[in-house]
Amino acid sequence: MGLFERYLSLWVAIAITIGVLFGLWQPNIFETLASFEFAHINILVAVCIWLMIYPMMVQIDFSSIKDVGKNPKGLILTVIINWCIKPFTMAALGWFFFNLLFADLVDPDSAQEYIAGMILLGVAPCTAMVFVWSQLTKGDPNYTLVQVSVNDVIMIFAFAPISAFLLGVSDIQVPWATLMISVVLYVLLPLIAGGLTRKAFDKRAKSIDVFLTRVKPWSVIGLLATVILLFGFQANTIIAEPLTIVLIAIPLILQTYGIFIITYFIAKRIKLPHNITAPACLIGTSNFFELAVAVAISLFGLHSGAALATVVGVLVEVPIMLSLVAILNRAKRNPIS
Repeated sequence: MGLFERYLSLWVAIAITIGVLFGLWQPNIFETLASFEFAHINILVAVCIWLMIYPMMVQIDFSSIKDVGKNPKGLILTVIINWCIKPFTMAALGWFFFNLLFADLVDPDSAQEYIAGMILLGVAPCTAMVFVWSQLTKGDPNYTLVQVSVNDVIMIFAFAPISAFLLGVSDIQVPWATLMISVVLYVLLPLIAGGLTRKAFDKRAKSIDVFLTRVKPWSVIGLLATVILLFGFQANTIIAEPLTIVLIAIPLILQTYGIFIITYFIAKRIKLPHNITAPACLIGTSNFFELAVAVAISLFGLHSGAALATVVGVLVEVPIMLSLVAILNRAKRNPIS
């Protein structure tokens, strides 16, 4: 493990600090950078995520993808967690905290919007960042690709009806441009680029290993740059509404660790190997924040509580996911029977 990976939590903490400080110091610059977007997708963030994913896509061996069908349990587990459990536990936690526990701390209208934002996060499983988390836990890149791809296909058909049911809204306007462009940008294009790169090396294992060693640091650089941008974009919100952010973060954190525990427990019970267990747990706990933010803005408005809740989901995700990566890596070294 290289210097970047070994101290990744420290680098992320530094990146968060830099993002917030620069966002407060130069808000106009970050407002300009935030305006560079298409279909609610920030171009700079997309470039950074692309940097993260590309080295991982080079590792994918297309000839081995067919072997995924020999062990379908991990794929089935991912689908069940993401579409039969996660959206409903998020809705239940949101309702419990903001209609009961925090009822005296927020007004009822804001509470309902916060719940709505959390629901949208719960119905949007991760597409891009999971490749980063999978690599950090030595997950099977071929299996991870199939898990993500299946989730993307299901999301096209299931996101709107599940969101509508949980929100109690009859007409969910899914931003199809955001959904489809994100899938193409974060999965299809880097996958094609990775496949072409792998083919260019003509199966010279030593050469491709050297290449991966050289490009691997860019993955971490892309992650840190993404963190700086995200926290820079939301620096003023973080400072202006600290209590609200904490209140929203509490159920989101509990949801993340709760889903992780459920997925990990089931994976151990059905005896999945670590390289399949890890991505299965991480896909279920991370979120497709671009889609959630875009839907929240389109349904409730840019300055709504729902939009704020989805942004809080973005802010807490990276630190939490790094902690889960550490837990999985520790469990690999010291298996839990």
